[in-house]
Amino acid sequence: MLENPKRYTITAALPYTNGPIHIGHLAGVYVPSDIYARYLRLQGKDVAFICGSDEHGVAISMKAKKEGITPQQVIDKYDGIIRKSFIDFGISFDNYSRTSSKIHHDTASEFFRKLYDNGDFIEEITEQLYDAKADQFLADRFVTGTCPRCENPEAYGDQCERCGSTLNATDLINPKSTITGETPILKSTKHWFLPLDRYDDFLKEWILVGHAKDWKTNVLGQVKSWLDDGLKPRAVTRDLDWGIDVPVEGAEGKKLYVWFDAPIGYISSTKEWAAREGKNWEDYWKKDDTKLVHFIGKDNIVFHCIIFPAMLKAEGSFILPDNVPANEFLNLEGNKLSTSKNWAVWLHEYLIDFPEKQDVLRYALTANAPETKDNDFTWKDFQARNNNELAAIFGNFINRVVVLTNKYYNGIVPSPNEFSEVDLQTLAELKAYPAVISSSIERYRFREAQGELMNVARLGNKYLADEEPWKMVKTNPERVQTQMYVALQIAAALQVLSEPFLPFTSGKLSKILKLDSLSWNSVTETSELIVAGHQIGEAEILFAQIEDAEIQKQIDKLEATKKANVMENQVTEPQKPTSTFEDFAKLDLRVGTILEAEKMPKANKLLVLKVDTGIDVRTIVSGIAEHFSPDEVVGKRVTVLVNLAPRALRGVESQGMILMTNDKEGKLVFVNPDAEGVDNGALIS
Repeated sequence: MLENPKRYTITAALPYTNGPIHIGHLAGVYVPSDIYARYLRLQGKDVAFICGSDEHGVAISMKAKKEGITPQQVIDKYDGIIRKSFIDFGISFDNYSRTSSKIHHDTASEFFRKLYDNGDFIEEITEQLYDAKADQFLADRFVTGTCPRCENPEAYGDQCERCGSTLNATDLINPKSTITGETPILKSTKHWFLPLDRYDDFLKEWILVGHAKDWKTNVLGQVKSWLDDGLKPRAVTRDLDWGIDVPVEGAEGKKLYVWFDAPIGYISSTKEWAAREGKNWEDYWKKDDTKLVHFIGKDNIVFHCIIFPAMLKAEGSFILPDNVPANEFLNLEGNKLSTSKNWAVWLHEYLIDFPEKQDVLRYALTANAPETKDNDFTWKDFQARNNNELAAIFGNFINRVVVLTNKYYNGIVPSPNEFSEVDLQTLAELKAYPAVISSSIERYRFREAQGELMNVARLGNKYLADEEPWKMVKTNPERVQTQMYVALQIAAALQVLSEPFLPFTSGKLSKILKLDSLSWNSVTETSELIVAGHQIGEAEILFAQIEDAEIQKQIDKLEATKKANVMENQVTEPQKPTSTFEDFAKLDLRVGTILEAEKMPKANKLLVLKVDTGIDVRTIVSGIAEHFSPDEVVGKRVTVLVNLAPRALRGVESQGMILMTNDKEGKLVFVNPDAEGVDNGALIS
């Protein structure tokens, strides 16, 4: 871990521009990175907070095909939506670029060309999956099949989303083309590979030894698993029609693999920022006194901890990341977030239902951040975080302080009189909080850090509750001046300490208190955060209560999504071959009642039934034992095919068939004649 760096380069994973941003992205990457960047700026650090749209690769091509538009139209559409979401939620990037920009194409091409000229690539002719019907090679995401590790039948050609394994398309069992549904064939093609196995010893020493004590265990565990399995050469080019051309002879029609070009997007975005700000971009990527930190989700660990470092090591002039504090995944109401299934809370939609409540979502996501394990977002928890914490603790303290200051002193900060032991102890405790919060932030424990911020508000609430200035103002107004002075110091501290976590609230508090020049360290080092005689403004509600009806609306929206997904995925059996009326007339369908039922010995699926068909009482063997117990079916009205040829099942002659169907969950359901007045034996026609 780099001590006392001169500057910081902070990167946040480049979002794919094939869809909008949802709460999983915010919780996993963008809020934690923003907290970190804002905190460092408050300390006066030199920070480059870098991101940009990832606009190449198969995900874009797939979206374009699905929507019937060009890849350029896809990236232009979603780049705009994503940028607005980041601005709306206060994600304070110093630069947000695009990998479709000229500066990125040039940077990625130069990077590839340097490694190529140095002889760092292996050129190979390999067998790749090819869709003969579509007449094209299949990139990873255009192939699905069964995962060889967990047997998930819907794994992609580059990754299994069930077990998290990184795959090659040729690893899949029973692969299918997502373009035509055809089974692909193998066809020869030339590609360039980065021999990751050459960097095995370097990666083990750098990460597993050098960062064993300061990197997250989930990151170390995934890296160790990859290294233990043995690294293999990985292709850095693809047969695609969308992306950056491979800049060497003999590579016509080939593009840089998106996971080669995307992380270089951090470098090209920094170049763009530096040119605009009059800075030297190389200071932020090539100086040993720069601290580089990558914020990502766990699905990107291998690319940021193995592939990109190997690329940087091969190039030779770049620094390596000081840390990669990857988060796990956030689920939604007990289910995995899914863009394709619309199981998400989209940021641009959230602000329609909860205007000006960006900080409430930032707070709830940080309080439940998936820092070490997958966590679950629920709307009820969101409501409780707002009502019971932000409103009841933070907002309540600020409101009481501001209201009382305006009531007693016309909004002017009073001069303190002699401090009591409680006053001095409270102020001393307040001065200790920046270091406590800093310790958590610098160890990437943002949930813990935010909890300590709320403890500052609790300190203020406890002080007011114990001192009760509203009671003492009539008997000892001099004492109340000191009490309100102390409470206002806590309020001023909250204004600066909340800025990384709740930037919009901090901004409102700055206007209320009329403060705008505090730094992080001023809470500890300054004797007065808000001076006597300073005029503050009027109180305003920082956090309004969120009512049950507002939350129920969101829950109902998700339930509607769930039902829509069920209907969309419901498989209806295709129509059977056409039959004539004479064929149907041969079937003798009667109404019957099940009189008795017992399990067939040594058969898990079969029940032996006695059925009153109105014609007779007969034995029917039915394969419904896994869905119904004998007691459940006795007395059931059923539809019986009575003229089916008898058949012996495990020595019992079955004289007919009971009609069944399946519900949407796959459970068997009786096809029942439920109308009153229908007797056993009634003919169904």
